[in-house]
Amino acid sequence: MRSLTEPDVRNSFVNCSKGEAKRLAVPRDLGERPWDDLDFLGWRDPGAPDRSYLVTERAGRLVGLAMRFQAAQRGFLHRSMCSLCLTTHPRGGVSLMTARKAGAAGREGNSVGAYMCTDLACSLYLRGKKAPEAGSRFEESLTLEEQIERTTVRLAAFLDKVYA
Repeated sequence: MRSLTEPDVRNSFVNCSKGEAKRLAVPRDLGERPWDDLDFLGWRDPGAPDRSYLVTERAGRLVGLAMRFQAAQRGFLHRSMCSLCLTTHPRGGVSLMTARKAGAAGREGNSVGAYMCTDLACSLYLRGKKAPEAGSRFEESLTLEEQIERTTVRLAAFLDKVYA
């Protein structure tokens, strides 16, 4: 993914108002992110523990999503798998991320969801740059490039649902 600036991030959101995009918490370390290892930029809002954001490229333009998730309710021994990168995590490591749909459907309250790594570090887990806390990645026969492709295809399918 190419490196992004704060204006790039704020102008990319498709499922919230311009005012909401202007007020959301953008990471202060954009200049220090490992852009070559990221397939998308994802972060949690430090001031709102139930909010997270994701920015990726789609058809040559940036697309940002404002999402919500509920804190983990399951026991410590329960494990969940991210639907994007297929990394398993114990309690709280995977959350149902819900995003309002874009356009009129979103203004009417319609939303879509997917189970994702709560920290949205899927790209780093795939590449072995970050290890899941007490979780693991399955040994796969796919190459790293094929795993990255699968993740980006699954993210694109989620974006398709936001636009539908």
